Amino acid sequence: MKKDNKLKDTYRVNGQIRVPEVRIVGDNIESQVLSIGRARQMAEDMGVDLVEISPNADPPVCRLIEFSKFIYLQKKHAKEVKAKQVKVEVKEIRFGPQTDDHDYEFKLKHAKSFLTDGDKVKAYVFFKGRSILFKEQGEVLLLRFAQDLEEYGKVESMPTLEGKRMIMFIAPKKVIAKPMKTAEELESEKVIDTPVKKQPQKKAKKEYTGPKVEGEDFDD
Repeated sequence: MKKDNKLKDTYRVNGQIRVPEVRIVGDNIESQVLSIGRARQMAEDMGVDLVEISPNADPPVCRLIEFSKFIYLQKKHAKEVKAKQVKVEVKEIRFGPQTDDHDYEFKLKHAKSFLTDGDKVKAYVFFKGRSILFKEQGEVLLLRFAQDLEEYGKVESMPTLEGKRMIMFIAPKKVIAKPMKTAEELESEKVIDTPVKKQPQKKAKKEYTGPKVEGEDFDD
């Protein structure tokens, strides 16, 4: 409920809008600049509210819409944006200080999959008992792991010993989102990408229907 009140307080409505003139927009409404009095009257005649949506524009932009409906649409849009946000999970991969090649390759394959999906990898070597004596070997293993994953991720923190674990974090490489293409660009791509049918080359030998004379060549 508090969030709704906060969202409502973000926008000025009807009599709260105190500027000489505004630009009005809305469904099935032609965008135009009107005096504030004329805009309020237009909203009243339509049975809707005058909602200021761009106060810093010149003149400010107002939308003709029921305020309750406008707040609902804003909340819906915020939920959709939040749902599209990428949630990065941390996937753990555990090694022993003397991990064999088969187990290493198996875990490397999983790490590549995690990073490709946008997840972070927490790789660590667990030292049990006296195996802590092989901590240098564990560090070498983690650095090798990072090198084998350099195409998929980047090291966020170098191997560090925490108790019985030597831990290293690898984050997925950022993918730069491509800008949305305009309708004109998409249309031009259709023309460019349309394959041109090649006309079959005509051969003179096939076109000649008369008897072939030895020693003569009918090719162009």
